[in-house]
Amino acid sequence: MQATLQHLSENILEIEEPVTLEGGESLSDVTVHYTTFGNLNHNGTNVVWIFHALTGNSNPTDWWPGLFGENGYFDPDRDFIVCANMLGSCYGTTGPDDNGLNGRRFPFFTIRDIVSMHQRLRDHLGIRKIKVGIGGSMGGQQLLEWAVQEPNLFGSIIPIATNAVHSPWGIAFNEAQRMALDNIDKGKGLEAARAIAMLSYRSYHTFDQTQKDEDERWDQFSASSYQRYQGEKLRKRFNSRTYYYLSKAMDSHNIGRHAVSVTEALSRINSRALVIGISTDILFPNHEQQLIADHISGAQLKIIDSDYGHDGFLIETDQLNPLIKSFIDD
Repeated sequence: MQATLQHLSENILEIEEPVTLEGGESLSDVTVHYTTFGNLNHNGTNVVWIFHALTGNSNPTDWWPGLFGENGYFDPDRDFIVCANMLGSCYGTTGPDDNGLNGRRFPFFTIRDIVSMHQRLRDHLGIRKIKVGIGGSMGGQQLLEWAVQEPNLFGSIIPIATNAVHSPWGIAFNEAQRMALDNIDKGKGLEAARAIAMLSYRSYHTFDQTQKDEDERWDQFSASSYQRYQGEKLRKRFNSRTYYYLSKAMDSHNIGRHAVSVTEALSRINSRALVIGISTDILFPNHEQQLIADHISGAQLKIIDSDYGHDGFLIETDQLNPLIKSFIDD
């Protein structure tokens, strides 16, 4: 990991002209915080673009360390790795808690708008081709949206534990979290929202294996303490308004909105595709991965066995690395 950190460069892209969002509203003075590792080679063929999920940031060594450096497939000695903090986040890119809006409401934005920021960064960096795009969950949604918009940009794409259109099930989970944010004071509201989210990120078996009490207690259960711990942990590093707006952006995800259908949009993608699902994922179940793989020509579908539910895409890097290596090196 030390080798990876030595290659890290954090930067800010300032977008001077107003940005028009999909819904018609605009944002001015937008900044994009991004991180790069390694160097772009002379013919620009070594770009790896990482897309982070809901509460992630632009430094994948913070939240996906098993895929980078000495023990991971992606290597800054070989690859030029780019990861941008998404629009609306609270880790450096313009978001709903930024000053300078003069009291105006921050406009709602979509996955398509987030991708628009990535496209501006790509132009700024002079990148014409991306060797590999990879992202899980909300990161996978961004990857698919961009691959539909520019079918020949990515040589290979690896969407993990994601979907082509956000499901009513996923929207319902997000709405329950926003209800907590709306009806509880902001700090505790974020904690409650995270506790709700944890139920969708893990599974029955995860809690049964890790939070089961073997004694005969009648209160102070381990599962209760775990939920409160996870909520407090997120509150200390994240922002409730950011969480609200990003969850709305996730709900907006539909790659078929500007196409005939979701399946027609997927069929536009010309990249090689490795679609990965998690066996116990109840938030993005495997039939959603199957839909993606079925409608991208030549796509491969792999399902990882994991006891960690949706969070398996962050945890099971020992399984992800050989799958990625076999796919890309083929």
